[in-house]
Amino acid sequence: MKTPKKRNTQNGGKQQIVRREETLPRIGVFGVGYFKYWSQFDGLLEALLEKQQVLIEKINTNQVEVVDFGLVDDAQTAYDLVPRLKAANLDLIFCDMLTYATSSTFGVIIKNCETPIVLVALQPDKAMDYSRASTYMQLYNDDICSLPEFAGVAVRLGKEVPEVIIGTLYDDPEAEALIGEYCRIAKVLHGLKTARIGHIGHPIEAMLDMHTDATMLTAHFGVHVVQCEANQIVNQYVNQVTEAEVAQEEKRILSFFDTPDPVSDPISEKLKPADLSVAAKASLALKKFVTAEDLDGLAYYYNGEANSPTELVMSNLIVGNSLLTSSGFPMCGESDLKTCLAMFIMDRLGIGGSFAEFHPVDFKENFVLVGHDGPHNISIAQGKPVLRSLKKYHGKPGFGAGVEFKIKEGPITMLSIGSTFEGKFKFVIAEGESVAGPIPPTGNTNTRGFFKPDVRTFLTKWIKEGPTHHFALGIGHHASSIQKISNYLTIESVIVS
Repeated sequence: MKTPKKRNTQNGGKQQIVRREETLPRIGVFGVGYFKYWSQFDGLLEALLEKQQVLIEKINTNQVEVVDFGLVDDAQTAYDLVPRLKAANLDLIFCDMLTYATSSTFGVIIKNCETPIVLVALQPDKAMDYSRASTYMQLYNDDICSLPEFAGVAVRLGKEVPEVIIGTLYDDPEAEALIGEYCRIAKVLHGLKTARIGHIGHPIEAMLDMHTDATMLTAHFGVHVVQCEANQIVNQYVNQVTEAEVAQEEKRILSFFDTPDPVSDPISEKLKPADLSVAAKASLALKKFVTAEDLDGLAYYYNGEANSPTELVMSNLIVGNSLLTSSGFPMCGESDLKTCLAMFIMDRLGIGGSFAEFHPVDFKENFVLVGHDGPHNISIAQGKPVLRSLKKYHGKPGFGAGVEFKIKEGPITMLSIGSTFEGKFKFVIAEGESVAGPIPPTGNTNTRGFFKPDVRTFLTKWIKEGPTHHFALGIGHHASSIQKISNYLTIESVIVS
């Protein structure tokens, strides 16, 4: 488990979530050109290398580690670069289209490298000065010239056409936003390579859509599933916490949450001191457990001995899990490994990622409530989240503190990771809006989700794609980024629009 660090997040302005510190993704950069130009045009090579340094500076502003591989200008230098790229343990590669280059500088690289490659064509001048135009000036601005050739060669070599960034090197917010997007995608790919996702128990027996082969998660995502036991948390860590630690954790929890009086739901109560104490003990034990097992996430469910100490603890992980999820360790109830990964992807994209499913539809105002019981990502809450004592967890064993809030108002993105009859994974993605309005005071999250063209049509289209009933819910519109990730992982995806 990485050492946490401070990061500004939404928590009612009283206290910051301590965000985990992660290793940086490694991004390689190499430029391409044509060796015959160097003897023909004095200073052109040096000018192009200066362009490449400008791109590298732009990439470096995105909290990544950049490896500069210089310039490739003929077939031999391309062949020489391949083993260096492979040895660098890269998560993404930017190919800087500095001027026209023959596809011999690129073909062997895309043929032999499994790392995603993005072609970057950022022209230094917004337009040539035609009254003073020269061949040198044209070559200096010939960034897009080889894009069709490189794309065609990729197809001929049995590869997908790489993603492309086209724009200008200076004063181009759209191009810089795309660079930032690919750096965030690299962060996701980097995290998946080494993630350790804990797994306790099993999905609820009746939920056939959620059962997952852990080996297939390693095969398609790279993550390792750490099979754990509930008694590790209970026996090894709950009994170790002191009363002083519990009192301090109770104060920390209350700094993040409001505890209002109950409203209309008869199974909810004002947070009881006993429930807060159990939640604090479970939170402390959970942090120790996550650290000891070096976990990056957890999917859990306990359906063992009723009214036992183990059931009491395992049914009260909600508060601690919500705090951990918000700090970069996605925690998923009902032992849903696939949705835990969906939350992980959203977290590393920087868009939150909370556990969700569809609740009742409001046909009067044309929205559907989107939420769930259990742990959630409070860093994307609208306002300060709420804790309520629940006399029962509907459909599950136990009782205790429940987390209630709605997602920040504005654009939202959903990601369901399902699996098909053939045993392959499938991303089902959609974008909508979180709109202001009251939610049920039930100790669960709920967001008013508006989807185009209307809620009835959207839900019909979503359901026909065969998603799981759970999904991750994040802020902002990021369907395109998530689909790029699925493409890089060679996983089927669809954007429901």
